[in-house]
Amino acid sequence: MRIAIAFTVVAALCASRAYAQAPAPVAVPAQPAEAQAQPAKPAEAPQAAPAPPPAETYSYRADGRRDPFQSLLHAGADTQAMSRKGEGPSGMTLGEISVRGIMQSRGSLVAMVQGPDNKTYIVHQGDKLLDGTIKTITPQGLIVMQEVNDPLSLVRQREVRKLLRSLEDSK
Repeated sequence: MRIAIAFTVVAALCASRAYAQAPAPVAVPAQPAEAQAQPAKPAEAPQAAPAPPPAETYSYRADGRRDPFQSLLHAGADTQAMSRKGEGPSGMTLGEISVRGIMQSRGSLVAMVQGPDNKTYIVHQGDKLLDGTIKTITPQGLIVMQEVNDPLSLVRQREVRKLLRSLEDSK
């Protein structure tokens, strides 16, 4: 009878270990029934799957190169300067103005320019336009250092002559 009880207890232990996914023992030494009748250990909770590695964020380092994700249409343009159009000649590009007259005032030349709003403005040497600076004023017109807005150009500034309208019409 002891053997039958021992066999039942061993079978129960093997079943509980198989349920807990632990390998079953190969041989069980004979022990008294009281020693073998211990309650089975509760099954350990399965371990959680390891967390996936954190997503890697990508940041572009230009190192002197053009950012491939920015549009070429607006590359090289100072978008803040273009969006902050000021009043008067400082808010106009060189292509928007036309020279209407040259006058002498206090020993230096000043120019009268007309903007796209059909208003006439007085400009002096050193005044800033939206895309350049007036370098000199001559009796024939203006010489402006214009900032080049071409990403493929090696030149960042060019000298542009804006002549009186009457001189432009005669050419």
